[in-house]
Amino acid sequence: MRRHRSVKVVATLGPASSDYDTIKELYMAGADVFRLNMSHGSHGQVKIWHETIRMVERDVQRPIAILADLQGPKLRVGSFAGGKAELKANDLFRLDMSDNKGDAKRVQLRHKEIYSVLKPGSSILINDGKIRLEVIEGGANHLNCKVVVGGTISNNKGVNIPDTVLPLKALSSKDKSDLEFVCNLGVDWLALSFVQRAEDVEEAIKLIKGRAAVMSKIEKPTAVKNFDSILKVSDGIMVARGDLGVELPVQNIPPIQKQLIRKCREFAKPVIVATQMLESMIDSPIPTRAEVSDVATAIYEGADAVMLSAESAAGHFPIKAVTTMDSIAIEVENDPNHRVILAAQREGKKQSIADAIVSAAREISETTEIKAICCFSQSGTTALLVARERPHVPIIAMTSLINTARRLCLTWGAHSVMTEELDRFKMAVVNASRAAIKYKFAEKKDYIVVTAGVPFNVPGSTNILRVAPCDEQLISSSEPE
Repeated sequence: MRRHRSVKVVATLGPASSDYDTIKELYMAGADVFRLNMSHGSHGQVKIWHETIRMVERDVQRPIAILADLQGPKLRVGSFAGGKAELKANDLFRLDMSDNKGDAKRVQLRHKEIYSVLKPGSSILINDGKIRLEVIEGGANHLNCKVVVGGTISNNKGVNIPDTVLPLKALSSKDKSDLEFVCNLGVDWLALSFVQRAEDVEEAIKLIKGRAAVMSKIEKPTAVKNFDSILKVSDGIMVARGDLGVELPVQNIPPIQKQLIRKCREFAKPVIVATQMLESMIDSPIPTRAEVSDVATAIYEGADAVMLSAESAAGHFPIKAVTTMDSIAIEVENDPNHRVILAAQREGKKQSIADAIVSAAREISETTEIKAICCFSQSGTTALLVARERPHVPIIAMTSLINTARRLCLTWGAHSVMTEELDRFKMAVVNASRAAIKYKFAEKKDYIVVTAGVPFNVPGSTNILRVAPCDEQLISSSEPE
């Protein structure tokens, strides 16, 4: 089975998509990666999801990536005596450490470390920015605030502190427990929430110990400010527009999204665009025109993947949401302008032999009737470099490592294929041509480009390029041993 698009689709699992049949149907509809949200799923449920995805993987005989998304240090208010309270503009409101139930005058905020960094004039946003407070004065255990924008506040609503670097580690004790659990399960990607600095990512890397690739979620202004250093130590990036859109003016989000995507592509690291992409499809079988345009924009910008959250996890139409995302992607990628836009955005410094090899592979594919670029990769780096070029032909990523094959399911244009370890280039060409024919990227009469590294099975050794026929008889007669 192959996809007829290059951008990948990430689908979040939840109550609406927990059983084998639904997960398989989601995959068949177009989901390339499944996200497990650690904010909601218990370890028992996450284990069942993981096992079910692997069952689907065995049955469809295709690699499937699993992304575990850690909760992170999300700030939340406590609970209210009546479940909620009404705050009016210009009223005074207190945040403190008391365990007493909240009311219209105060509520608990159990995060002592933030009280010392918030000063008079600091803004506090509650419930996705619907309620806005301004700090008047504070102490070690309280903040007295003025209500700038009032409204209904209820139990456990999220709190955002814009423009302030909070002394909170990206990994809470819960996150560390979840991290160890999912790494032992064997997830492929681990998403870190509320990253603020590169040090947050480096802490997680030490705990992961190479068991999963690390994806940093950009959802705070400080993360945008420190993006270059965060990108350098991350394996991938998620543009998480939910909290980011709360802490920054909404008009800032589109240019930030574009800038982050282009930087990720420049450094050959996969990037996901997430949050509210088809939000209306939680309750409706069809999206709004604005949502369709939003998804299309991310694809035109060259994002590696687009993500569904509640649409597939808790919505009434999870399969339809994935099908819709798939259809939008195919339509956009068939637009001649799509190729022009991606070519115009082609950047990235060419510094290595591998850089030159993949650039040449892309140029050959654009000049001749090449049907696919087949790259042999141990670590996945070569496939990432090919994807950075955004070629107009499919990328067949050949690897002997299942972990690499799965991780590349998140990479633009990459079709992962398992192959045995090789020690001769001739067999690499043969295996590449067989894969191209098997997955219907090419026919016997066609040609492909093959890239590999000699000696084989050494990460980072890509140093050879071959324009090869798909006819094995021609390979045998022309390819040296």
